[in-house]
Amino acid sequence: MSKNLQIKKSNALIEAGYRLTLGEHRLILACIAKSKGQTLNDQTLYEVDALSVVDLVGVTRQTAYEELKDAADRLFNRQITVPYDQAGETPAIRRFRWVQQIEYVETLGLVRFQFTSALIPYLSELKERFTVYPIDDVVKMTSIHAIRLYELLVQWRSTGKREIEIAWLKKTFQIADSYKSISDLKRWVIAPAIEQINLHSPIEVGWKQKKTGRSVTHLVFEFAPKKSLKPKTKKTLSRDQAKDLARPGESWDDVSKRLGVIIL
Repeated sequence: MSKNLQIKKSNALIEAGYRLTLGEHRLILACIAKSKGQTLNDQTLYEVDALSVVDLVGVTRQTAYEELKDAADRLFNRQITVPYDQAGETPAIRRFRWVQQIEYVETLGLVRFQFTSALIPYLSELKERFTVYPIDDVVKMTSIHAIRLYELLVQWRSTGKREIEIAWLKKTFQIADSYKSISDLKRWVIAPAIEQINLHSPIEVGWKQKKTGRSVTHLVFEFAPKKSLKPKTKKTLSRDQAKDLARPGESWDDVSKRLGVIIL
């Protein structure tokens, strides 16, 4: 699978409540990226094979096979929870599945699946309130929380800052029962996610806590594009110039290394 592929999701889907394994999320991302901007639908039986995952993520072939098989076993039962508030309609909480059918073809090492009709509006023909980023930004991340937090942050790339309520974040990631204390949340979710975002993505993120009264209720993230480090061009010196700067007994190589220059 070629690189420089784009992920495009509605902001509502990015902020939806759901929980996927890393392999399941990679499967969804790979399918979106492979569409190359073409309209996704609920009629097509999409395919993602192990070699595509190997090429995209850089994992071993065995890992790719295992991730796809596991995704095929689990993804059908995964649900998405999205607040639904269309004009003229009563607000509601909408729940739907990612896929309407899915199969793993072991002899070919691939997964075939169909998206649900309810999901398609959050992935296709998006005219407003959506976020786009290169899949290369997240493919090296090994934490599902890092990928999801990255998506939440780049929604706000124009401001470089986002304040997130902790209770909302737990609900969105569906981890409220797993990390009840703020210390556990920071240790096992936030800190590792930020570390991976800073390591693998094109942005650098800093974060801090915010209290309401005496309780920590929000996390404030500030981020900016990483500064591109251009390789420094070494200064050049003629042999006559280097001779004037050389110490007794130094060779041309010694002078070059000590001064960090190229002697012509």
